[in-house]
Amino acid sequence: MMNTMNNKDNLQELTNQWFVESCKHKYSYNFSWMGRPIIQFPQDIMAMQEIIWQVKPDLIVETGIAHGGSLIFYASMLELIGEGQVLGIDVDIRQHNRVEIEQHPMFKRITMIEGSSIDEEIAKQVYDLAKGKSRILLVLDSNHTHDHVLKELELYSPLVTKNSYLVVFDTVVEDMPEDFFPDRPWGKGNNPKTAVWEFLKKNKRFKVDKDIEAKLLISVAPDGYLKCLED
Repeated sequence: MMNTMNNKDNLQELTNQWFVESCKHKYSYNFSWMGRPIIQFPQDIMAMQEIIWQVKPDLIVETGIAHGGSLIFYASMLELIGEGQVLGIDVDIRQHNRVEIEQHPMFKRITMIEGSSIDEEIAKQVYDLAKGKSRILLVLDSNHTHDHVLKELELYSPLVTKNSYLVVFDTVVEDMPEDFFPDRPWGKGNNPKTAVWEFLKKNKRFKVDKDIEAKLLISVAPDGYLKCLED
């Protein structure tokens, strides 16, 4: 069913049209997880749930915190599994968001670091916290420019363990209309997907898991679900 659905050109075209229109109305801002805004499409939340349950990571590292909904989501999944920690990194953790995250019942599984994810000192802190972890999942969702994401990939991809995933969100920027991000430093030709493409030319540990986006149809991360094939 999945492949049949993905091969239907008409369905894919309708999906793409709907996606662009939904973004104009900030569709992803409609949702929260356990009380915190998550700013994700439900389909990608479902995909992450499947990945987390499959991998059962003892550490999930995410760059980009915003309101903290994703951190809470990952922590709640690990709470169900019964083990694991979440590490969030953001260049600017707003005080009101920090307060809400720290007061949340799932905060017991969360650590936050404030600073640029591509700063060498921040990366060192991340690696120190990752010591002793055997199943690590990485999620990149901060600054979406090509150079920034590529640097994140180079810095943090070695953390990802075999059969786990490196997930790069907002690769869909490459597929959006040329003028869709007039007030952002990223756009067509300069975005997470172009960074992933360049990264994969040299790094053979990872392969795009096409089955995930094939069954989702709607996703902000086409070519962004990367499975780690080797240690």
